[in-house]
Amino acid sequence: MTLPQDIELTRLDGSTTTTGDFAGKVLLIVNTASRCGFTPQYEGLEKLHETYAARGLVVMGFPCNQFGQQEPGDAAEIGAFCSTKFGVGFPMFAKVEVNGERAHPLYRHLKSAAPGLLGIEAIKWNFTKFLVARDGRVVSRHAPTTSPESLVAEIEALL
Repeated sequence: MTLPQDIELTRLDGSTTTTGDFAGKVLLIVNTASRCGFTPQYEGLEKLHETYAARGLVVMGFPCNQFGQQEPGDAAEIGAFCSTKFGVGFPMFAKVEVNGERAHPLYRHLKSAAPGLLGIEAIKWNFTKFLVARDGRVVSRHAPTTSPESLVAEIEALL
């Protein structure tokens, strides 16, 4: 299943873009939270960004407050946290919902294209990761417990 090119995305600063602006790149799309046990994964995600951005990887962070209210801040607070605590340089987007009727269209597509265990589409927790190939195919979904570092071989194969 190929990612549509016309899904609108809003960055933390309020500017908009579309999935089409990332065509031809390998995407690692992650729902994030600032107050989660997995929040230290920002460090590994940033390392992947620093290591592979020049080769075509785009790490994309989508803050979400649907799991334990672990992302309560507004865009300015989220941006400041990511920048000062983890030095995040990869694109961060406006807070989204990943489950339910108000799920962002990007996440509706990702979940349909790469369901989880037993075919369940719902995202279970923060830091669920999706890898998208250069041609827009959603190639894999990874649990929150999957460390960013463990994705290196799969990312390199896609690059």
